[in-house]
Amino acid sequence: MSGERGVTREQAEEAVRTLLRWAGEDPAREGLLDTPKRVVEAYADWFSGYAVDPADYLRRTFEEVAGYDEMIVLRDIEFESYCEHHMAPIIGRAHIGYLPTDKVVGISKLARVVDGFARRFQVQEKLTAQIAHCIEDVLRPRGVGVVIDATHQCMTTRGVHKRGVSMITSQMLGGFREDARTRAEFLRFIDGHGRR
Repeated sequence: MSGERGVTREQAEEAVRTLLRWAGEDPAREGLLDTPKRVVEAYADWFSGYAVDPADYLRRTFEEVAGYDEMIVLRDIEFESYCEHHMAPIIGRAHIGYLPTDKVVGISKLARVVDGFARRFQVQEKLTAQIAHCIEDVLRPRGVGVVIDATHQCMTTRGVHKRGVSMITSQMLGGFREDARTRAEFLRFIDGHGRR
């Protein structure tokens, strides 16, 4: 990440030292000497989504599916993101379903799409829409459904301090929006009722 946006690693580390001083700490204290370096390294990992195009993960598809055209659902894709308003963690699970046309994608690629968008500063509504539209744009399925259930540390560790609260967002496109039965089947699958 160093230098990509006109900010050097040294400048980023100095910004961390400034925040430590602002919080009332001494960045020269033994326990904090390496903290700026560690924070910058953590940011490089947490925000690695800016360096990738999630659509690239979906470009390699499989067409030998013996005519399979029923719903494909990947549940419980764990992710970590960060609130763009408070820079606090958003921890959750994404559920993705799609109705293929003539090709499918490896399921790990769906998880990578989630990570590609989650590893950026986000709001959950935007994250949900980005994942759904990316799948729709690249795979051109008959329908896409994305549901995200996440907790927001900006609400649990500051402000109103409400623990145990999660937010659910959904984006339904194509057959998932137009056909109530398809939408209901998807929601049953992600709720666990579709399991045998």
